[in-house]
Amino acid sequence: MARLKVGVLISGRGSNLQALIDAARDPAYPAEITLVISNRPDAAGLARAAGAGIPSRVIADTERGAFAAAASAALRESAVELVALAGFMRILDDGFVAAWRDRMMNIHPSLLPAFPGLHPQRRALAAGVKVSGCTVHFVRPEIDSGPIIAQAVVPVHPADDEDALAARILAAEHFLYPLAVRLHAEGRLSVAGNIVMVSGVPPPEFALFNPAGG
Repeated sequence: MARLKVGVLISGRGSNLQALIDAARDPAYPAEITLVISNRPDAAGLARAAGAGIPSRVIADTERGAFAAAASAALRESAVELVALAGFMRILDDGFVAAWRDRMMNIHPSLLPAFPGLHPQRRALAAGVKVSGCTVHFVRPEIDSGPIIAQAVVPVHPADDEDALAARILAAEHFLYPLAVRLHAEGRLSVAGNIVMVSGVPPPEFALFNPAGG
């Protein structure tokens, strides 16, 4: 059976890219990374791609339309079927988002819709929340607003600072993102309005879904 071809967009260290690379090393995993795109030539994640033998492309920070055109061409050349944003720190052109509707995912370090945008861990601590976590969602033009695919919950400890909470959430991200990509590759996701339904799989212990059929 052919594996789903995934393109990953990064801006920095690429730790979630590495989680996807590690998952795809298993021949039974239903997806493979065929291209990594970075908007920054100094992104550490490019070295991760090179180490795994994955082609990469640097598309410099330009205006949104030019970036979208170049990224679209590169993704088409690599026959990409799903785009995964992994620490990609720029706002995408609306046309690009529309072209990849329900075929582009992002992971965000909060339990959306709480704390979208920048510094979510800092804002969660300032709000005094008792749990936090991460969210994988389909991308829409509004930042961090797309249909939620899955969430993982972590505790917030009284002694936490921003770095400690971020590290705990990041560990959950590394589990959750490969799982969400797997569900998409296996055809288990369907979108109705702003709700993602997951069919044919029980949720893992600390990942929360909207299971189809109740």
